[in-house]
Amino acid sequence: MYQKYYRHFLQAAQKAASPGCDLPVLHMACHSHHYWADVTLDAVNAYWQDAAAMADSKWEKIFGEKIPAFQRGIAATLNLPAPEQIALAPNTHELVFRLLSAFDLAEPLRILTTDGEFYSFARQLLRFEELPNVQVTRIPTRPYATLAERFDEELQSGQYQLAYASQVFFDSGVAFPDLLTLSERKPETTEMVIDGYHGFFARPTDLAAVADKVFYTAGSYKYLGAGEGMCFMSIPRGCQRRPLNTGWFAEMAELENRGEGVEFGNDWLRFAGATMDYSPLYKALAVLDLYQQEGLTVDVIHRYVQQRQQHFLQAMDGADHPTLNRHNLIAHDLEDGHGHFFTFRCSSADAAEQLQRELRKKNVLCDRRQHLLRLGFALYHPENETFTRLFT
Repeated sequence: MYQKYYRHFLQAAQKAASPGCDLPVLHMACHSHHYWADVTLDAVNAYWQDAAAMADSKWEKIFGEKIPAFQRGIAATLNLPAPEQIALAPNTHELVFRLLSAFDLAEPLRILTTDGEFYSFARQLLRFEELPNVQVTRIPTRPYATLAERFDEELQSGQYQLAYASQVFFDSGVAFPDLLTLSERKPETTEMVIDGYHGFFARPTDLAAVADKVFYTAGSYKYLGAGEGMCFMSIPRGCQRRPLNTGWFAEMAELENRGEGVEFGNDWLRFAGATMDYSPLYKALAVLDLYQQEGLTVDVIHRYVQQRQQHFLQAMDGADHPTLNRHNLIAHDLEDGHGHFFTFRCSSADAAEQLQRELRKKNVLCDRRQHLLRLGFALYHPENETFTRLFT
């Protein structure tokens, strides 16, 4: 039903089919690299045409029309009250590091997080911990049933300047239980970041109650299906943080009236960086427009993916696969506790790699993280896909 929006990628995928396998390629690494909708091709061309026609004056269109339109689309998706508070950057790491740079590193900095965060933030914290005044507390994600209670207990201590947690954990697909609820009652002295990359445009998300309490980061590379290079971070209204990492875009509104010293605005430009390629912005807008025209809300997408996941589980339960089974599946609570991919524990990293190769021979594309094999689900999976080839 929805494959019609992704014909270019689906057709191109067949060129990578395994020799000797007549089955069509089944892309199940969509939580990592989501196929792009066909409308993104015209969007890239439109960006080129605007650059050719307007040259340097294209910034007026980008900042005056395109960025506000994207901000409105993100705000509508997440029920954020102030679109102008949505900052843009090529990746979420740039935005999070800009926030980290707003803390006085001459003073003690205590950070609360989990042991299940994505590599980018995890690596950055390890580097920060080399500084004598930075202390990091990592709450184990497992057992997930008690994660919210354990995280909240530390959060409410008021000892932390920054808290950071994923909406959906990248290694397991498990959604952080009650994350928005505990974010709503966080101490005022603690800034909080929600890494929403594996939840954005996958799980229905309403940030209205925490819009002025948390920073929410995500981007277009995964479930929006618009490619890399367009990420965002929502900024609480009234935020007065002064990032040390700041670029000339932060002065976009005052270039002709620049005064002495470093001034910051009260909208997203407070966390703006510098020159970047805005073709990803055009692609993301094209996908948002397509979904709006077709009535493809996050709720619709989420229900469709959950149906595909149920079909997968039914096929799995009817088989007797030594690895792809309920025992090795980290979590499968599809009602409110899971994202759009399943993660299976393999006996070792080598075993995960071997299973990935075996699935590749069946034209099933997936990915792995060490001993964990991840299988994702998307709009471009056919309704009649049985998934039985994975288990035979």
